[in-house]
Amino acid sequence: MSIPTLPLKNNKDFAVYEPKILRRAEIALQCAPFTVKLFADMATQGVNLRAIAGSDGVKNQYLTNPTSLIITENSLLWLIQVGVLRREVDGQGITDSFRLTPMGHFLLDKWRTKSSFPTANIGDRFQNFWAQIQISRFL
Repeated sequence: MSIPTLPLKNNKDFAVYEPKILRRAEIALQCAPFTVKLFADMATQGVNLRAIAGSDGVKNQYLTNPTSLIITENSLLWLIQVGVLRREVDGQGITDSFRLTPMGHFLLDKWRTKSSFPTANIGDRFQNFWAQIQISRFL
């Protein structure tokens, strides 16, 4: 498995990621229950899991419909596995906050002006589900 090249700071159009990796990450974002606003906030600061889940997530405009804490966390963990997010770390270790990775910034730039990601079709949803199953087999 090859590692994607990180985007260059001065020329984002020059960023190179393997198309397969980028496509999987895009589909994961489209299938996730989150809004673009969440990722825009994660671009500048860590966002705590409890601010994302449930009615707080709707109030903060991170979700269009409330989801449970476990569903929210599982969705965020999948976005970590595809390379869009990372857990924030402090002096005590891993926290309950999440931030964008360089790939996450790259993808956010594509959709920053929209309030939501493009709707995933049934084929995309199946592909995302299948990818989760395939990756979980190796964990």
